[in-house]
Amino acid sequence: MSFKITIIGAGSVGFTKKLIMDLLKVPEFEDVEFALTDINSRNLDMIAEIIRRIVEVNGLKTRISATTDRRRALEGARYVMNVVRIGGLEAFASDISIPLKYGVDQCVGDTICAGGLLYAQRGISALLDFCKDIREVAEPGALLLNYANPMAMMTWAAIDHGGVNTVGLCHGVQNGHRQIATALGVPYEETEVICTGINHQTWYLDIRHKGRKIGQDELIAAFEQHPEFSRQEKVRIDVLKRFGFYSTESNGHLSEYLPWYRKRPDQILDWISLDEWIHGETGGYLRYTTENRNWFETDFPKFLADAGKPLADHVRTDEHASHILEALETGRIYRGHFNVKNGGVITNLPQDCIIESTGFVDRFGINMVEGMTLPAACAATCSASVNVQRMGMTAAVTGDVELLKQAVLHDPLVGAICTPEEVWQMVDEMLVAQAAWLPQYAHAIPAAQERLRSPKVTTRQWSGAARIDVRSVEELRANRDRKASESHGLGTKVMG
Repeated sequence: MSFKITIIGAGSVGFTKKLIMDLLKVPEFEDVEFALTDINSRNLDMIAEIIRRIVEVNGLKTRISATTDRRRALEGARYVMNVVRIGGLEAFASDISIPLKYGVDQCVGDTICAGGLLYAQRGISALLDFCKDIREVAEPGALLLNYANPMAMMTWAAIDHGGVNTVGLCHGVQNGHRQIATALGVPYEETEVICTGINHQTWYLDIRHKGRKIGQDELIAAFEQHPEFSRQEKVRIDVLKRFGFYSTESNGHLSEYLPWYRKRPDQILDWISLDEWIHGETGGYLRYTTENRNWFETDFPKFLADAGKPLADHVRTDEHASHILEALETGRIYRGHFNVKNGGVITNLPQDCIIESTGFVDRFGINMVEGMTLPAACAATCSASVNVQRMGMTAAVTGDVELLKQAVLHDPLVGAICTPEEVWQMVDEMLVAQAAWLPQYAHAIPAAQERLRSPKVTTRQWSGAARIDVRSVEELRANRDRKASESHGLGTKVMG
């Protein structure tokens, strides 16, 4: 088979390498072309060198091109993968720091909440430009596989306003599935799940081990008795007890989508764990991504050396992309969980929203299992987020400042903490700080700047309830070596 796959934002080095190596594990895909594009020419050159090394060492016919000219990279592409982070770490830092001034303590800030909503404004503005290029120069009917967050709003905009066939992809369901198997003490391969909801708020409605259904009480007991999960997943376990169903997302993620666990600074530490960023640390994902960037820039020679290993040593991951393309091109059926338009797939969520639910892929496309119904509490939580997403997505497309502020006002966590006046001022401050990536709001920035000259509410400089400083490369190396030594001496632990 010979076709073209374009990756936008290919400078996301580790993720790009993983996606391509997975695809190269499909025997029929040896002769495809990968077109890599990114605005960061330095990162683009590094990832291109790594991928070319993989191709060369394994004697493949795969063609690799790399260019900062996005339109050129998209010419004739059958598949396009979007893995961008618009604004990079600079904008991301303000997604976290400005809301903290108003008392909003986020762990990730990439889905909803104040950070996720502003992230959507940056991402959707760029995504619509990508879609225009795809419509004009890619292969007719090209499929866009969107990995970029905020997943639901980005996918929604691409479908409704970008005019491109789009599916949103996330690994939250797979990660939670692995964790459930670990908690139960059974092999991952022996368990099966049915999941449905919206991205980052998807719910395991049916869990089976060798066909036997796992009940709520058994699942609660498994997590409460696990020595690590019992302290790392306090929010998820509490929600499991109250809702009856386990959520796909990590403790840190889930805690910021709900109005109950991060609204009182003196209680946040009761619900989180600081042993890993993903369990609720203030700005945890920002610290993690910053450290990873610094690590990569310092250790590029090691990354390049690793690229010289035989492809046979690579174990194909459960990231959806390679499996979807394999199913579409070869007809081998693949079952996964995908972000698509609802249209009746979930009976008690709005028809127009983006849902994440069970589907099958074959030569005929992505086929969703229809008629799913969420339990009432799960549906209520998802519906609150859907309403925020709809307003946030529409604001990003239209540049409507008032609608954006209304979206932030209705966000569950922000609404539990901030007054309306605080929300209006916070959004003004974020718009001004991120103006370089928000062309659709250019008309509104001067007025926002003027209002900020005479602020109506008092803010404070606050680092959050659980902030950890970014570690140096030397500290990261020492930590890695320490963990390696512990694993060698005590045996490697199985983690979810």
